[in-house]
Amino acid sequence: MPNFRLAAIAHSLKTPFDLPAKRLSLAVGGVILAGTTVFTGVTGTAQASTSEHISSHGAEHEARALTYGVDVSRYESQYDWNASPAQFGIIKATEGTTFRDASFARHWRELGKKGIVRGAYHFGHPRNNPIAEAEYFLSMVNSQPTKPGDLLVLDLETTDGKSVAEVNAWAKTWLSYVKAKTGVTPMIYSGWNFANTYGRGLAQYPLWVAHYSKDKGTVTPPADWKSWAIHQYTDSPIDQNVSALTPAQLRGLGRPAA
Repeated sequence: MPNFRLAAIAHSLKTPFDLPAKRLSLAVGGVILAGTTVFTGVTGTAQASTSEHISSHGAEHEARALTYGVDVSRYESQYDWNASPAQFGIIKATEGTTFRDASFARHWRELGKKGIVRGAYHFGHPRNNPIAEAEYFLSMVNSQPTKPGDLLVLDLETTDGKSVAEVNAWAKTWLSYVKAKTGVTPMIYSGWNFANTYGRGLAQYPLWVAHYSKDKGTVTPPADWKSWAIHQYTDSPIDQNVSALTPAQLRGLGRPAA
């Protein structure tokens, strides 16, 4: 069994509540799936064709241009942002309609001080009402100061026993509601395999895709996405990510200036 898969499964056992499906589903998807490198942006100046991004030096050239970031939750409650090389950080805020991450306020404040791109994510449960979950997430995020460029993210990686159509419809409702309330087009996070199955019709939302068996930045978009915004390539020793976008382009996906 590949080492990354063992690590992912072990990590998922830390708690029955915080990201259990994430580690296992990503490990399985990572073993099965492969692809070729696509480096395209998402909106505005972030958009570019594959031919513009991939030169004769291909991935070697692009690897030097990737923007590095991490995502954290209560398990990294004391993460030292000042010492971190991250150019963006995304923090767990809420899950379902009852869980608030106790470390969120600290992380949010420290990221604000550091001045790098920051974002908040919500772990969704399709068994619940999507509007109720969206409101719960926004109540947590809005309890803290906001800045232009702050990212909002739906973490979608469990079905709660719902069908493909039901999970897809749930995600569309959550995403469209948050967009209507905030003016931000939310990002969607998921494992490659899950996104490929449940994410069709969601390509208007920027994609943060997890695929641990692919080298950083070398992942093909799943489903009908034509590009990805962020690639989570490992969870060891912390969730690590790269973006094909610059920090300024990432901010362009977040809250608009007042």
